Amino acid sequence: MNLLKLGLPKGSLEKATIELFEKAGWLIKPAARNYFPKIDDPELDCSICRPQEMSRYIESGMLDAGITGKDWTQENGSDAVIVADLIYSKVSRKPTRWVIAVAGDSDIKSLEDLQGKKIATELVNVTKQFFESKKIDVDIEFSWGATEAKVVSGLADAVVEVTETESTIRAHGLRIIHELMESNTQLIANKEAWNHPWKRQKIENISTLLLGALNADRIVGLKMNVDEKYLDSIVELLPSLNAPTIANLYQKKWYSVETVVSEDIVRDLIPRLIQAGAEGIIEYPLNKVI
Repeated sequence: MNLLKLGLPKGSLEKATIELFEKAGWLIKPAARNYFPKIDDPELDCSICRPQEMSRYIESGMLDAGITGKDWTQENGSDAVIVADLIYSKVSRKPTRWVIAVAGDSDIKSLEDLQGKKIATELVNVTKQFFESKKIDVDIEFSWGATEAKVVSGLADAVVEVTETESTIRAHGLRIIHELMESNTQLIANKEAWNHPWKRQKIENISTLLLGALNADRIVGLKMNVDEKYLDSIVELLPSLNAPTIANLYQKKWYSVETVVSEDIVRDLIPRLIQAGAEGIIEYPLNKVI
């Protein structure tokens, strides 16, 4: 039987990844202290590992494909195939940012002020390449964690750290002086697996369904009945991906109108539709938009 070895990220992205796969059609059941969760697809064999290590396992062939961050593929100098950008996170569903931050009361105001200073980060290689490109000589030290605290405790003059909302940065009294890079989640694949017809098709199918689930995030369907005399005014109110779907009701001068809209506008849109003559309005969630 054909089998695809799939890597899932451990840590902050684990829960969001499992939820995304569920929305895309796969049920993953992690077990306590078990790095091999069960999935309801006999063609998939899942392993959980740290995003920092994912690209290495994929390049070595231990995994055929996996989900990790763009930052870690760059940090590891990975040449794995980038199949899709999956922009999601546990908080904002936007790309994360790697920033350079210093103490709030520091005299360091610009990149040039970091000349000869010590910088703590987990993203060592990318940080080195960045400062070399700027011709600024700095001492870069690998940080195993709690990186923000290195500045507070005087162990470093600055940190390069990842952030989504900047709340942790601010909580430690730090000030951002530069944005190093944006990162987002990616589905990547081993080159040999990508060149294998069955595995490539399986990876592409996973990519299509994951992207479809992401496209459906905060999108809902609306369906309603409309008298013929109100149809034009109702259609003018409706945003949609293309045009709304309109069908005649049986033996009546009424229509069934269906469209897809952003969840953010529904609370204001439905009262306007009622006022314009729509009846029997149904709002329903969407799992995928492809």
